[in-house]
Amino acid sequence: MKKHFRKSALISLILVYLVIFAGAFVRLTGSGMGCPDWPKCFGYYIPPTEIKELLFTAGKEYEKGQVIIKDETLLVAKKDFVATKDFEKSNWEKYTKHEYAIFNPLHTWIEYINRLLGALAGIACFITLIISFSYWKEKKMYIFLSFFICVLMGFQAWLGKTVVDSVLNPIKITTHMLAALLIISFQLYLIYTTKNNKSAIINDSNFKKVLFLSLILTLIQIILGTSVREHVDSIAEAGAPEILWLQNPNINFYIHRSFSIIVLSINLFLFLRNKKLNFNFNKMNWAIALIGLEIASGILMYYFHFPFGTQTIHVVLATILFGIQLHMILEAKKQS
Repeated sequence: MKKHFRKSALISLILVYLVIFAGAFVRLTGSGMGCPDWPKCFGYYIPPTEIKELLFTAGKEYEKGQVIIKDETLLVAKKDFVATKDFEKSNWEKYTKHEYAIFNPLHTWIEYINRLLGALAGIACFITLIISFSYWKEKKMYIFLSFFICVLMGFQAWLGKTVVDSVLNPIKITTHMLAALLIISFQLYLIYTTKNNKSAIINDSNFKKVLFLSLILTLIQIILGTSVREHVDSIAEAGAPEILWLQNPNINFYIHRSFSIIVLSINLFLFLRNKKLNFNFNKMNWAIALIGLEIASGILMYYFHFPFGTQTIHVVLATILFGIQLHMILEAKKQS
């Protein structure tokens, strides 16, 4: 069983990153309310593909909890029944979580796939927890961390429900992202500590301290970025064209943009010191490349009015950078 633990944790990590990518794509396409209920989608385990499936149909068998759209309102079946020719209000109740009642098949299936990936990631994390019990005698910490990851995945699922019920509350979306980063952190720890790593020798305490600082700065940038994203989303939802999304940005945008210079400078210091002292810490090359791509995607969004996909790329690259920096810290710490 032990030989499968690291592989299972690695699969879980990949799936969590896929969920982050899917979540970013959901926001990019405005599909967050593609499924207005949770955990089902319009009351179905497999969502509809056409609007006619959500309209009242005489003679159709409805199951309890199934949803229809009538008079721009979501209605939920109170029980199992066969619809008569005339619509009977007594068989239905209004969906009370929110008043959003729009069906867009593309948005629905994008959100549905996001949820499926989340479910797969949750199953993978649970399987990792089961396998972790093979370490019962030697490393109970693996069991505890695997259990905590499952708790966080459950929290993420619940938070996803509250995000939908709140019609995409910005604070809850940000919390959703931070919880994902916490899951990634624990998964990386499990993956790293269960492998015999041959790391570069780093005997420079200042390098290690600045490396930790770079991770903190990246986390701050992600938080600032989500704040900017919330501001952009609110303008986009009002129907403004892309050219106006950052015409009058809030103060967080200017902080986020200027802060990127600090992040780049700190990582350039690490990159050059790594070269000078011959640490052979090759992941620094990846970090610099990712920061460069982050800045490039930010420039594209600001000066070229959000080309398709740049928002998703910007978010996903930031989470990958976070993971690489955390992995470098684990390598450096092992040598302390």
